[in-house]
Amino acid sequence: MTHKKVDYLIIGQGLAGSCLAVQLLNRGKTLMVFDQPQTNRASAVAAGLFNPITGRVMTKTWKADLLFPYLFSFYRNSEAYLGERFFFPQNLYRPFLTIEEQNEWMAKSEEQELKNYVEKVFIKSSFGSEVHDSLGGLLLKQCGYLDTISFMTAVRARLSELDSYRDEKFKKEALTITTTHIEYENVQADKIIFCGGIADAENNFFRQLPLRPLKGETLQIRLPHSVGHIYNRGVYVVPTNVGLEYKVGATYSTQDKTTEVTQAARKELVEKLDDLICLSYEITHQAWGMRPTTSDRRPIMGSHPREKRVVIFNGLGTKGVSLAPYFSGQLADWLTGVGEIDKEVSIERFYSKM
Repeated sequence: MTHKKVDYLIIGQGLAGSCLAVQLLNRGKTLMVFDQPQTNRASAVAAGLFNPITGRVMTKTWKADLLFPYLFSFYRNSEAYLGERFFFPQNLYRPFLTIEEQNEWMAKSEEQELKNYVEKVFIKSSFGSEVHDSLGGLLLKQCGYLDTISFMTAVRARLSELDSYRDEKFKKEALTITTTHIEYENVQADKIIFCGGIADAENNFFRQLPLRPLKGETLQIRLPHSVGHIYNRGVYVVPTNVGLEYKVGATYSTQDKTTEVTQAARKELVEKLDDLICLSYEITHQAWGMRPTTSDRRPIMGSHPREKRVVIFNGLGTKGVSLAPYFSGQLADWLTGVGEIDKEVSIERFYSKM
């Protein structure tokens, strides 16, 4: 059989696989990507929100000073490379709930490590026609959203142009690993990289890794007019590429493994949305997806402890839009022999359990 020879096979073209594909193409490498796009994939369902100040206590996200300059550069360069628009920086507004919170952020906003991310602290209602903010709120910069579907579609189109994409389900029985290369069907490569999201938890090579499904559900709503900021308190309200429609989310469930939307999630999202905005709205759609998370909330990258030609890039969780650019770049550098993988994200931290 005549084999098509490439540098790397990538299995899965969600956010992780798409970013890694772009990184490797930019380094002059040849690829073959296998994927079956699914509407309930976490990358397709997510709002694509990126925000450097997160969590219930609103702290600077892990490695923000590295991740955020990198993601701005990566997505903007990718727009130029792919000839499509999918990256939308936009300020994010979070209303205060208490005077104490207001006072705390008046002080925090002067801290040097946060100055790059805080646009302004409002001490009285400033967007009261759209959100409940009687005590003002926190306006953050270096935020925005990635239209993940448009991004992945653009990557898929470029891969197809290069004869580097196949809309096929990966068949483990067709994989052969030799001492010198990987063979899969009629393709030969140096390495195979699994970027399959939660599906990799059932992969024979990586079943022992602590990849956990975190189900998230979102709503799509139609507002009476466009709003000037992303709003986020309890839920986010993020623009989509469909007129006056916005995405609202997301729920977080480690227990619900059902592959469908639920009334419980819809009720939760509506209640939180009503607490946040004071605009009328119409619900137009509800969706679900399974995010691949890890026990320590860090990505997993690197080669299998015994099969060095078998690599994984996974575990991006709820912050994939901000994590994927930087760490796909780090993985691409490692694959091409010009860098190392951070110990905090290396698969080696789980070797003792494998």
